[in-house]
Amino acid sequence: MTTLITHPLPVLAVGLALGSRVVPPRLLLAGMFAACLPDLDVVAFKLGIAYQDALGHRGFSHSLLFAAILGALGAAIARVFDCRALKAGMWIALATASHSLLDAMTDGGLGVAWLWPWRDQRYFLPLHPIEVSPIGLSRFLSPRGAEVLLSEVRWVWLPSLGVALGGIALRRWLRPRG
Repeated sequence: MTTLITHPLPVLAVGLALGSRVVPPRLLLAGMFAACLPDLDVVAFKLGIAYQDALGHRGFSHSLLFAAILGALGAAIARVFDCRALKAGMWIALATASHSLLDAMTDGGLGVAWLWPWRDQRYFLPLHPIEVSPIGLSRFLSPRGAEVLLSEVRWVWLPSLGVALGGIALRRWLRPRG
């Protein structure tokens, strides 16, 4: 999946749908950043760590433990985000976990190590319509990369747009008049 484009979109959409009173702008940006962090595991390839290893691609950094750790860090610095610790922690943990949820909806790879370190098993969701993205910029800039991008538009971008616009419209409709 195109990390810097697609992974932060659902977080942005939910944040826009809820509005800045619920999700302050700094917290929204932190969540979008957290949604991209799990893919820093591609550095493992350069270090000789195999894809299927616990520290390999879609391993530890895609686990629920990793999301919880980032959430705890977010809670610890909640003042920076202009909100309470529980809100910051939950938002950042859920934003981080959204990354592996999307990856589990792809049609390739080895799956996501959600339960690491308790289980080494990797998981996919029963529904996995998103085409898996090739790793590496040169491979992404190919006809295959275009197919992946169209798949992400269909399964992530457009639904995210719907969530954002629907939430904004609902908030405006429910806003007290007068």
